[in-house]
Amino acid sequence: MKISIKLGLWFSLCILIIEVVSMTFLHNNLVHTRVHQEFESLLSKGNSHRAVLEAKADAHTLSHVKLMAAQSDSPVVVTNLDGEILVSSNKINSSIEDILNLPVADIDLPKRGKILQEDWKKKEYIATVTPINKDGKKFGYVYMFKKTDDVQKLISQLNRHIFIASVLILFTVLIFIFFLSKAVTKPLITMKEATKKLSTGDFSVTLPKLSNDEIGELSLSIQTLANDLNYLKQERNEFLASISHELRTPLTYINGYADIARRKNLEEKDRAHYLEIIQEESQRVSSLLKELFDLAKLDQNTFSIKKEQVNLSSFLHSIYERVLPAFKNKRIHLQLDCPTNLFIDIDPTRFEQVLINLLDNSLKYSNETSTTNVRAVEENGKVQITIQDQGIGIPEEDLPHIFDRLYRVDKSRSRATGGFGLGLAIVQQLVEAHGGEINIESQVGVGTRFMIILTQQKSSF
Repeated sequence: MKISIKLGLWFSLCILIIEVVSMTFLHNNLVHTRVHQEFESLLSKGNSHRAVLEAKADAHTLSHVKLMAAQSDSPVVVTNLDGEILVSSNKINSSIEDILNLPVADIDLPKRGKILQEDWKKKEYIATVTPINKDGKKFGYVYMFKKTDDVQKLISQLNRHIFIASVLILFTVLIFIFFLSKAVTKPLITMKEATKKLSTGDFSVTLPKLSNDEIGELSLSIQTLANDLNYLKQERNEFLASISHELRTPLTYINGYADIARRKNLEEKDRAHYLEIIQEESQRVSSLLKELFDLAKLDQNTFSIKKEQVNLSSFLHSIYERVLPAFKNKRIHLQLDCPTNLFIDIDPTRFEQVLINLLDNSLKYSNETSTTNVRAVEENGKVQITIQDQGIGIPEEDLPHIFDRLYRVDKSRSRATGGFGLGLAIVQQLVEAHGGEINIESQVGVGTRFMIILTQQKSSF
């Protein structure tokens, strides 16, 4: 069943229940009010006749009362204390006689009278009685009657009006519910179609901007999901294309030089040279596959980080000694500045990979006679490790993507500089796996600075 039909049925059911309850309450109150008005009218007429008879209770007055009541729809009967009828505006039938025979003498009647017969649904008449007093003594009664047919006609008219009003209200509400359900479900249907496209791999989904409510938030979430999936799809395609490119080149070299090395008339010196190239390209493929496996492990959270407390100064000095020959070979001055009493919890193997990658990056893109600084400081419970070089720098438009996989500032993919564009992606994930963050600042022709910020567990023994 469609959601629009479900919403319409639920709204209709709720409105129907509300309308039945409210209309029943309204009907009962109106009926009660209308019947109460009839009784008040009878009592008022009875009091009027009583007042006239108390002023002068002769035959002429009784005739006048009879004449007045005969022209109205409320018959009147006047009796004495013994129940003898003094005057009657209508013929006495069995229903009126039954009411007249009710024992009113034993009842303490108030001056304004009392209701004798109030069953307007089953009896032929409703009736009231009012005592007639003169000189402080009671000498008779005024009985007022009203046919219940007249009351029931009024109630029937009232019922018809209520029924017509209920139908009009229900019809109006149904129209309102129809348009409301359409207004509510239209964006939901649009979002359903969008999710169908997403499930088929079509991420080019554009949803309209909706109101700032839960439906609008859902639409925004689906749009964000579609954008993210589309970005991931593009990233995946670019990733596969880049991997294909990175693998194709060394494999082409390996295949080509292997064919040449197999020639029988080839000199041993040339054969050795070609075999050396094959070995270099094999190592290149091996390095690429290793970095890909590292990234896969990081993505699957299977890349274990085993932290231990290390002296950061000793740790950095060991790395410094390892990379110093390479920097000296390129005539780049490498400086290290770190307090001797600085301790921090890290995984030495993984964090060494981070620093080696960053230093290798500085070595590749720094000019001769330049300087690369490695500096560690502790501030506000955090340790900041900075690697700053005086290299060629990174263009501003490339900085937001520098940690993306297979992203290389050198779009020509020069084999002279090596690398696959995976090192900085691995660095970022390893730093984040340590609970830290890495930032970059760079200016073309000035140099690049990487900043690693880690939470310090213990600053000293």
